[in-house]
Amino acid sequence: MIEWTHPAKAALPGMTALRRAIHAEPELGLHNPRTAEKIMAALAGLPLEFRTGPSTTGIIATLKGPANGRTVLLRGDTDALPMPEETGLDFASTIPGAMHACGHDSHVAMLAGAARLLCERRESLAGSVMFMFQPGEEGHHGARYMLDDGLIDPLPDAAFALHIMPNAPWGVVGGRTGALLASNDKLRIVITGRGGHASMPHDALDPVPIACEIALALQTFVTRQISVFDPAVITIGQISAGTTDNVIPDTALLFGTMRTLSAATRLKLHDGLPRLAQGIAAAHGASATVEIIPGFPVTNCDGRAVALGEAVTKRLYGDDAWATLANPIMGAEDFAYVLEKVPGAMFFLGVAEQGADWRACCGLHSTHMHLDESAMARGAALHAAIAEQYLAHGFD
Repeated sequence: MIEWTHPAKAALPGMTALRRAIHAEPELGLHNPRTAEKIMAALAGLPLEFRTGPSTTGIIATLKGPANGRTVLLRGDTDALPMPEETGLDFASTIPGAMHACGHDSHVAMLAGAARLLCERRESLAGSVMFMFQPGEEGHHGARYMLDDGLIDPLPDAAFALHIMPNAPWGVVGGRTGALLASNDKLRIVITGRGGHASMPHDALDPVPIACEIALALQTFVTRQISVFDPAVITIGQISAGTTDNVIPDTALLFGTMRTLSAATRLKLHDGLPRLAQGIAAAHGASATVEIIPGFPVTNCDGRAVALGEAVTKRLYGDDAWATLANPIMGAEDFAYVLEKVPGAMFFLGVAEQGADWRACCGLHSTHMHLDESAMARGAALHAAIAEQYLAHGFD
């Protein structure tokens, strides 16, 4: 097996420079042209074949080894979040209302670093590596668009991704077999009654208490119709109605999120919640419209891929560098679209400052989120070693 740790450390200054350049100019959604330009500049001169598509600025860069063997995909996402930055970093966002608070800048840097490492050892590879630089992860279904555009056709034999975790111990890699992350769908319920004077509710049909009843009934639905062994989370994050204190409005709005860890439970929510909301509204003589806006599917990790990641991590950095996660995380990831089609896994990489209390570090999506950039060398080495191991031996 190739020794990856020292070359990855040597590549760290380049990865750091790339990460900071991307961090300073964050881009949102499916089109990240400045980020794509930085990626292409970082990959210039390498023996890679490039594919792009019409729906996004996503890039597939393929490294073909001398042997016509397996193909493995490594993925890094490129987009930022629509939020302000309050880190005070010298390379903080220069774009108002946009910040790389989910670490995608470091994902790009680690993947580009791994591409350079693997290109330098191309002659020893037993197959091909696809490097997937994917925009639109933050709710925009970028992975699905890249799949629909045919950028990953023919499909690889396996796929892997790394995601940083700023409030996890430095350098520790976490993973689990099965559901790693939840599905996420949006739920929008509009209750229509009949407005009137607030002092005479008997002459109106007030949608506000009906909305409150539905919001509480959603929680009862979860606890009484969903198995605790295949759970769901429903959170109503917004309730809005009316314009002032003495007017009963015509409508009330509930807006929230639904998370599940299986397709079966997800389907139960999709089937049951319209029936629940419409039934409660009808019992009061009102009506309800229910819109479920599909999000990402469950991120399911193949046990063989997780075992490979665990073995590689321990070989490179020792047993203490690996942590098997006891439970899934109820966040969501659109790498799930790739894992629906290809066996593989996503792993988390702890990037809390070395020596700091990682439990006190800001988490993902915080305006103060930052990371110890030295951990990116470990991420690039893991990408490269996982690719090398899979190409040589598959899941054996």
